[in-house]
Amino acid sequence: MSTPQLQPMADFEDNVLQIHERLANCYGPFTTTPSEPLAELINTILSQNTNDRNRDIAFAQLLARYPTWEAVRDAPGEEVIEAIRPAGLAPSKGPRIQAVLRRITAERGELSLDFLRELPFEEARAWLRDLDGVGPKTAAIVLLFALGLPAFPVDTHIHRVTLRLGLIPPKTSREAAHDLLEALVPVELYHPFHLEIIQHGRSICHARRPRCESCVLQDLCEDFQSRAGTQY
Repeated sequence: MSTPQLQPMADFEDNVLQIHERLANCYGPFTTTPSEPLAELINTILSQNTNDRNRDIAFAQLLARYPTWEAVRDAPGEEVIEAIRPAGLAPSKGPRIQAVLRRITAERGELSLDFLRELPFEEARAWLRDLDGVGPKTAAIVLLFALGLPAFPVDTHIHRVTLRLGLIPPKTSREAAHDLLEALVPVELYHPFHLEIIQHGRSICHARRPRCESCVLQDLCEDFQSRAGTQY
């Protein structure tokens, strides 16, 4: 592997724009349809500490067994646990999902999160994060992908890749990365940049043995620059 010329990482905002442009060229435009907010919330709770395949199986089984969220809320707990077992941690996720549904009903009188669109953004975020089992990532996913609000979710791929790129300081926690990246990434790029970085993490910037020789971001990557002339 040839050794690239080392370049400073001073202009982070410019780097974000260059990263977006290059990854968009690699992976093409992403098109997604806004999801129903409550379904997105339940789906994201199921996704915690598991992969997309297991999450999707569990979500499909839950919908096949119960025609409405009211039915999920009122079902025997053991039945819900069994329905979502493929997602893992079902004895924790099942009661958590039902508790969230009951709280929404108690506070709103109906099972809907549409009211969040009418709240000030920080109030909507705080309301979601006050739910049991809803952290920064889960709340941000619902806000961005279901409600179209300006939140930037940070999953394990985004945390790893942005650390390596030097967009966030070393040892930044995943929770702290949310605020840092929301301040750095232009709001209009939240949606595509989120999906581009995830795809890059899955395709190239693996947790172990990243494929740096195939990466289009070598000259923008602080970690690669620090390892210039060496092999991973």
